[in-house]
Amino acid sequence: MKHLVLALQFLTRLPLPPVEADARDFAAAMRWFPVAGLAVGATVAMPWWLLYARDPWLGALAGLTGWVAMTGALHLDGLGDVADGAGAAHRGRERLSAVMADPHVGSFAVVVIVLQLIAKLVLLHAIPADKVAALVVVPVLARIAPIAWSLFLPPLHDGLGTRFRSGVGRWHLAVWATMAIGIASALAPALLVLFPAAAIWGLWLKTRLGGISGDGHGAGIELVETALLLALVLGA
Repeated sequence: MKHLVLALQFLTRLPLPPVEADARDFAAAMRWFPVAGLAVGATVAMPWWLLYARDPWLGALAGLTGWVAMTGALHLDGLGDVADGAGAAHRGRERLSAVMADPHVGSFAVVVIVLQLIAKLVLLHAIPADKVAALVVVPVLARIAPIAWSLFLPPLHDGLGTRFRSGVGRWHLAVWATMAIGIASALAPALLVLFPAAAIWGLWLKTRLGGISGDGHGAGIELVETALLLALVLGA
């Protein structure tokens, strides 16, 4: 239970009581990331479903607002940092690390974050109303991917990417991957795009940046979520 609470505290803005935890507990919280995604999915799908019948754009805006509010824009921040870092990656690893650690927001970050929000808004508008259950699990499935990235990618530097690595094993990934297949088979087979989307992002991180970091996890969650939304729209 402690690890689940830590996962919820880290990935959501739910008002939970503090718990005593050490570095090992924090690392083990990654095993529960997909469950934390359920809280995000419910916060997105409920206002989306309630307002969709009145106006699809209003429902989409409400769902997106819930998405950002529940996560505190945590993953969007990572997406922006990766965008800025990718723009400086050709200047060497030290410059890359410096740019990604810089608290200031660059032009690459602004453009990518705006495009990401627009993409989610448009896709939430386009998803059929009967896909509400599938929408709930989109954040759940996207948070399985960081387990794989932690296992198969080298850490970019000391930080969240390194801390989480010791908390998960391949059997955790196997369990969640099996559950993802079952969920997709029951709700929408198009959600199986999770697997190629996660692999493509992992390959991009390895070849472009050299490894995984906390920002890489956050950016990847955002992009996999968008890929899953797109799959739901195209699959319908």
